[in-house]
Amino acid sequence: MREVEITTACPECRGDHLVRDYSRAEIVCEDCGLVLDDMIIDEGPEWRAFDSEQRESRERAGPPSTIMAHDKGLSTSIGWRNKDAYGRQIPHKSRAQIYRLRKWQHRIRTSKSGERSLAQGLTEINTMASKMGLPRHVRESAAVLYRRASTKNLVRGRSIDEVVAATLYASCRQCGVPRTLDEIASKSSVDRKSIGRTYRTLVRELGLKLLPQSPRDYIARFCNRLELDMDVQRKAKEILDKVEKDELASGVAPSGVAAATIYIAAILSSKPCTQKEVAEVAGVTEVTIRNRYKRISVAIGMVK
Repeated sequence: MREVEITTACPECRGDHLVRDYSRAEIVCEDCGLVLDDMIIDEGPEWRAFDSEQRESRERAGPPSTIMAHDKGLSTSIGWRNKDAYGRQIPHKSRAQIYRLRKWQHRIRTSKSGERSLAQGLTEINTMASKMGLPRHVRESAAVLYRRASTKNLVRGRSIDEVVAATLYASCRQCGVPRTLDEIASKSSVDRKSIGRTYRTLVRELGLKLLPQSPRDYIARFCNRLELDMDVQRKAKEILDKVEKDELASGVAPSGVAAATIYIAAILSSKPCTQKEVAEVAGVTEVTIRNRYKRISVAIGMVK
């Protein structure tokens, strides 16, 4: 496998907004514009279709297997278009029978409670990941973790939403696509405390090896959402070098440290933003930013 295919973050700015431009065969970082690769392969079909009928007539193979489906996409299903193999409409008197066949086939595919739970969990992972704008590899990693949790009976006694949120958080950590627990909780029906508790259970029971999060992982994304330019990002990373050297980031939430360094960098770059704006983007309180600001500003000699 080529190295770029497993790249999840830009080596220049550490941003995770990587875009595949198949017309130019490039992978480009949306945050800083770095071209990570200029020879990617388009794995899609070589033909074009302008409607569903053209697509069906030109396809020469079925869809690939996917970890996102409970049966890995290996089963077949009765379509909903009410047409036969030759594209002719099914007579009205036969549609009720086809509907019942379709319904029973769906039930048979998930006849066991474990299969139904798995199918529901994987569907919820895809839905929640879409709300958060998470890339495909994060979703697939979460699906693998959910399958492992289901095999070890870790879903039993917990709500599916709780386990889904925890697996997505763990997957973000694994794939280097940082998201805070508050961001996960904001898109879930489960509170932050329950997600954190289930996440710790998954880490322990599944033996997950996760690197500690760094404030550096959040800087590009937070600056992007605040519409701050690369000068502020570079200044924030320079400040963070000093912070990490003096071990001021030890034992505190990385998102809070990242927020404070961005706030200071914006001031020093004459592009200030309010503590409230930074706090809302970072998912921390203004008090947290003020506390980190005091320590960091002294460390970098900004104030005596």
